[in-house]
Amino acid sequence: MKRVFITGASSGLGAALAKHYAQQGAVLGLLARRREMLDQLVQSLPGKQHHVYAVDVTDHAAVTAAAQDFMRTGGGIDIVIANAGISAGTLTEYSEDLAVFERILATNVTATAATFAPFIAAMKQQAHSGSRDCRLVGIASVAGIRGLPGAEAYSASKAAVISYCESLRLEMRASGIKVVTIAPGYIDTPMTRGNPYPMPFLMHADVFADKAAAAIEAGTSYRVIPWQMGVVAKALRLLPNWLYDLAFSKAPHKPRHAKP
Repeated sequence: MKRVFITGASSGLGAALAKHYAQQGAVLGLLARRREMLDQLVQSLPGKQHHVYAVDVTDHAAVTAAAQDFMRTGGGIDIVIANAGISAGTLTEYSEDLAVFERILATNVTATAATFAPFIAAMKQQAHSGSRDCRLVGIASVAGIRGLPGAEAYSASKAAVISYCESLRLEMRASGIKVVTIAPGYIDTPMTRGNPYPMPFLMHADVFADKAAAAIEAGTSYRVIPWQMGVVAKALRLLPNWLYDLAFSKAPHKPRHAKP
């Protein structure tokens, strides 16, 4: 029986991942700010052994306490998914957007490290004993592959998650802990429903969860989901800056301060 800890679990990708793992018989630790939504989610899941933690991921001490409680009650940990994230349109020319920028980075980047940190020692012990095959999973985004107009903070945060997880993967290699980076494209969630522009290859959250879980189980180092967005992302990465700038500088984007 797998023990899976998920942040940002009350809705969207986190809730879809929780449903997937609950259906597989896993014991879940579900962390999010909104207790009522967590309770509603747990009531809808198979199994009665799940644990909920109404915690803001930027409260690092509270996240650590939740992690320790989950490992104590579950006897260890197998998969940690740092999924919590927020998005908002930001423009650097407005000084008041700096506070929004800081909040996005704190939630999307620093909280990812704060989520992983309390689990690593236990995972190393389990990997050393050969009793468990552990995974640390960072949820990034294709928005982190190239900067998008009007999304300076969000693009920067997801680029940071990609690089951070890559660094962590190298650090954890000798320990036997697998670090997996999942970069979603457009997935049908409350966050993307506020986007006022076409979203190619839009995928249902449950389908995403199945594909993400398969990549996590395989210990894949990096996966873009859906795969079509992976092809697009690779092509965009190869474009010279002048051509990318010409193509995307006037692209439609999330309105300033528009939130999920």
